[in-house]
Amino acid sequence: MAENYFDKEFLEFIIKAIVGNPDDVKVDRKVDEMGVLLTLDLNPEDMGYVIGKQGQTAKAVRTLLKIIGAKNQARVNLKINDPRGDDRGPRRDAPAAPEAPVDTDVVDDLKI
Repeated sequence: MAENYFDKEFLEFIIKAIVGNPDDVKVDRKVDEMGVLLTLDLNPEDMGYVIGKQGQTAKAVRTLLKIIGAKNQARVNLKINDPRGDDRGPRRDAPAAPEAPVDTDVVDDLKI
């Protein structure tokens, strides 16, 4: 017998309504000492719809899930799995790593 959870059903309903491939939407629900973790898997083509411009859509969905969790005295978190994997490079707007200072004393010792 499958158990029904309103938070999981709500997330599936919202995400399936905004993506182009609703049949690819899968939600996994786990409960631990930290609360409820909903993990979202979807088609790679739909990531932009779910994340939204500057993450606004994902933030809004997380806010709604927190409200549902508060209503049920539970902490609800959302993890969106990247279907492309984690092999992406750094973000374009991320600052470059600072360069290490150059020790010129070693070079000066080699000069004749």
